[in-house]
Amino acid sequence: MTIPEDAAERPDGERPEARLEQAVRAAEQALIEFEIAVETFRVEVENFSRLHHQKLGPMYARLEELDAQIAEARAARSGDAEELRVAQELRARVMPMPDVSELFQDWLDSDGLSPEASAMLNELPVRAPERVRPSDEARKRYRELVRKAHPDLAQDDGERERREAFMVRVNAAYGRGDEALLQELSDEWAAGPVPEEERPSKSEELYARLEWLAQRKEMLALVARELEESAIGSMLNMAPDDPDRLLGEIAEQLLTQVAEREAELGRLVG
Repeated sequence: MTIPEDAAERPDGERPEARLEQAVRAAEQALIEFEIAVETFRVEVENFSRLHHQKLGPMYARLEELDAQIAEARAARSGDAEELRVAQELRARVMPMPDVSELFQDWLDSDGLSPEASAMLNELPVRAPERVRPSDEARKRYRELVRKAHPDLAQDDGERERREAFMVRVNAAYGRGDEALLQELSDEWAAGPVPEEERPSKSEELYARLEWLAQRKEMLALVARELEESAIGSMLNMAPDDPDRLLGEIAEQLLTQVAEREAELGRLVG
């Protein structure tokens, strides 16, 4: 950026907009980093939620079925209208009962316990479950692409549209943890048009830009808070570096609860 001669001759040697431009650049970079963090956590929550449902969903369904059966057995014994109402409500919420293979999905294989389940029960290291989170390399490539191609760095509408379309592809690749595709996208961006250098802007435009960045950050902060406070987000934060261990602990608790419910049901109908 060329500094006009008349600005250079001022006593402080600085244009009036210079500090504003620095503030805008700093705010843009801070927002980009914040967006990376929020999007990374969103992907982790989404993948953990999928894995949580896949591995533990049948166990939760089994518990619901047992609770309904227990309530029905109690109501049949007592004939109490309130216990009958509770039993009917629990039955209405129950999904079809899973069979044994579904209940222990990914825990049993043709040889009995799967390697993951066997390792867990023997307190050995457990292989990390698939699709819990993108790899470190995928994260690195994603961050590099976002810093280079983020739409907020565009200087005109055409450039912003190009960047937005490109980031849709980047986010999709990152969501799948596709390292190879992220590298291809990185090469594609490097070979594409070189973004124009940042142009001087008027003070009013700079103030408006700062205001927009602040509003955008507030919106992202709300998204981040909702993710953090969600049930899956809270669970993931309990073991951010070892989510497979957390799933194992929850599974063991659920299996214990299943055994307790089955014993109680046996006593009621025995």
